[in-house]
Amino acid sequence: MSKVLLITGASAGIGAATAKLAAEAGYDLALNYRSDTQGAETVAESARALGIRAELFQADVADPDQVEAMFKAIDASFGRVDALANNAGIVDQGAPVTEFTHARLKRMFDVNVIGAMLVAKEAVIRMQAQGGGAIVNVSSVASRTGSANEYVDYAASKAAIDTFTKGLADEVAAQGIRVNSLRPGITDTEIHAKGGAPDRAKLLAHKIPMQRPGTSEEIARAILFLLSEDASYITGSTLDVSGGR
Repeated sequence: MSKVLLITGASAGIGAATAKLAAEAGYDLALNYRSDTQGAETVAESARALGIRAELFQADVADPDQVEAMFKAIDASFGRVDALANNAGIVDQGAPVTEFTHARLKRMFDVNVIGAMLVAKEAVIRMQAQGGGAIVNVSSVASRTGSANEYVDYAASKAAIDTFTKGLADEVAAQGIRVNSLRPGITDTEIHAKGGAPDRAKLLAHKIPMQRPGTSEEIARAILFLLSEDASYITGSTLDVSGGR
């Protein structure tokens, strides 16, 4: 029986790349998305073309009722969750802290922290019942660089994810559940355009020791490694995939 991988934020970028590689590796896919139905459908169709089962689950991870409903739907469709790529996240327009609003901060933490924690909670409940599983929480190197004058709120939210990863990993390690954090560096994805800086990855390439941004596929390969049995003795860790930054 194929393992079932839930990917949140699967309609584009790192989530879509993870789905592609996971399908090639033989996972069945539960693909979460919030609003990009067309993107999610395209990802699912590509997986199905490989003979993989791929189902779509629309939910805003910031809404606890929608998270609960999503997992009930996954239960009805697949009956299990073996792995989780906890990838859904947002960034806002670059700005100094003095320009942040309460609404901006609330949305940032509702999605990037509380949403990720609630998704992980529901996955762990199912993995405990099954006797094991693996989770990768997608963080960012911003969690240690701070992103001054741009995305301090985003950086803080990802630092929270790193701490959450360690705590959860220690809680569930004896139950056969591994939990790790993956920190992408500057990666050439659509998230920069959503933050109002579509060329940001290329413009900042000179700050990266490898002199180029990463690709979604490079990040996805690392996610698949941490989810796989090749990483069977790795838990509570953070892995930087950042070109040396």
